[in-house]
Amino acid sequence: MLSRTADHLYWMARYTERAENTARMLDVAVQTSMLPQSLEDSEGAWRAMLGISELEEQFARRKGRCNQVDVLDFMVRDPSNPSSIAACLKGARDNARAVRGKLTTEVWETTNATWLSMPAQLTADSLENDPSAFFEWVKYRSHLSRGVTLGTMLKDEAMYFIRLGTFLERADNTARILDVKYHGAADASSQRDFYYWAALLRSVSGFEIYRKVYRDVITRERVAELLMLHPDMPRSLLFSMEQVLDNLCAVRNDVSADTERLAGKLHAELKFTRIDDILHAGLHDSLTTFLENIDALGRLISRDFLVPLAG
Repeated sequence: MLSRTADHLYWMARYTERAENTARMLDVAVQTSMLPQSLEDSEGAWRAMLGISELEEQFARRKGRCNQVDVLDFMVRDPSNPSSIAACLKGARDNARAVRGKLTTEVWETTNATWLSMPAQLTADSLENDPSAFFEWVKYRSHLSRGVTLGTMLKDEAMYFIRLGTFLERADNTARILDVKYHGAADASSQRDFYYWAALLRSVSGFEIYRKVYRDVITRERVAELLMLHPDMPRSLLFSMEQVLDNLCAVRNDVSADTERLAGKLHAELKFTRIDDILHAGLHDSLTTFLENIDALGRLISRDFLVPLAG
């Protein structure tokens, strides 16, 4: 497969997954903002939301004060923000259009229809009156895109690069939200903390899974274990890295040994460690190292298979 074709497929998937993850995080931020809290706490929560995507400085240059209205506008509509939902859905559609011949009609039409129908979903006051309705729409369209891809496309190199992009992006986003939320969490014994961690689990569709796996009170240690090390949790770091490694092996070439080795190392470290060891070493430090390695892995994938990243 031509590197440019693989690049478009890979980034089509990453942008779609990023839009969904942004919608998930914003939805939970809106829900938790309804809890009783001071203005300072509210601003801190929205600042943490920007911190997940490393957008605090860019937001400060454009907006200033961290409040719900401005953060939602910046993270959803703002075309100058490359990680906004609107920018991600446009990026997914543009990449899909570039490789229209590699996609089934169903996949292309789903991606194109999502972009074309977005303005109707983002009416002038939609984010102010019912932001959760828009976020549910984004999640639904992502689920639909993923289902149509799995249900209609041949399991060949095109599919492998789509899946590779999906799960690399998912690993990155899960690590970011866990790091920011865990690092800024309140006292674990407080009643508020229960809602805090429940909201985090809902942001990754993990609340029911947590109840099924642990059948006990929600604790930050178990949340970290579920989202990092559980092999059957669809958004855990371990599950995501297993999928990255499998799809990377399926497209391996003569120069990708180092890339495959790094992916295997990240997968093995998650598979053969315990949450107590991670917490003892420091969760923030562990997640920071993981994110650095994910960034390095993305660059190696681009070098070996795609259009190389600049810089």
